[in-house]
Amino acid sequence: MTFERNSGLAAEAHQPPAAADPIVGTATPAGAPTPIQIRLQILSTEHWSLLSSRGLAWNESFTRASMFLSTLSGAMVALGLIGGIDKFGDAFVVFALVILPVVLFVGIATFLRMGAANYHDAIAVVGMNRIRGAYLEIAPELEPYFVMGVHDDEPGVALTMAVPPGIPTALHLISATPFVVNVLNGVVGGAIVAIVAGRLLSAGLVPTIVVAVLGFALVLGIQLRMVGANIRQMRATIRPMFPTPGAGERPGA
Repeated sequence: MTFERNSGLAAEAHQPPAAADPIVGTATPAGAPTPIQIRLQILSTEHWSLLSSRGLAWNESFTRASMFLSTLSGAMVALGLIGGIDKFGDAFVVFALVILPVVLFVGIATFLRMGAANYHDAIAVVGMNRIRGAYLEIAPELEPYFVMGVHDDEPGVALTMAVPPGIPTALHLISATPFVVNVLNGVVGGAIVAIVAGRLLSAGLVPTIVVAVLGFALVLGIQLRMVGANIRQMRATIRPMFPTPGAGERPGA
């Protein structure tokens, strides 16, 4: 009898310690699967954290775009007033060459910051898609009620970002706010080059227009190359863990 009792105590002493479950108030053996309640709590907390982070990125992007448009509008009004008073003379040229580079700087800074905000937004969307996929693993019967993506590849991200299906990617990019900022930056850059060529270098009308178009194309082209580099970097950084089924298959395969 004594031997049997001592053996039972020794066996209990070698068992792994139990961990307290903060949700249900019971002890959970170490190494056991995490209870569903705790998993849902962790996933929902991370989901709301990503949602708040994405909202902050969108707010900053819109604020920076509004600040740039306000700066550009104010500069145009000021140039119009100076041009009316000075009859577009030397004072107007000096004022334009002071204020337009500042506007271009604000525009380029806005473009760069919006690119970072778009990358931040894509990372948050990828995370939320993965969390939605985890929700469906826990409760697969809820799949008909999800309208956003549950996969972390490009089709899943596009679904969560509500990109209209059937619209070419180029058309979607052209209609986006960063491209509008890019075009405005190109116009400001072309205007600076035109003022320098027309007034300081005494170029004719046709050469001035040609130089202005070249300046616009140069500024726009540099920004578009940066956009392409950002997209390639994003695709290389984000590795899909839960791709959309059949997304990489060829039609009819």
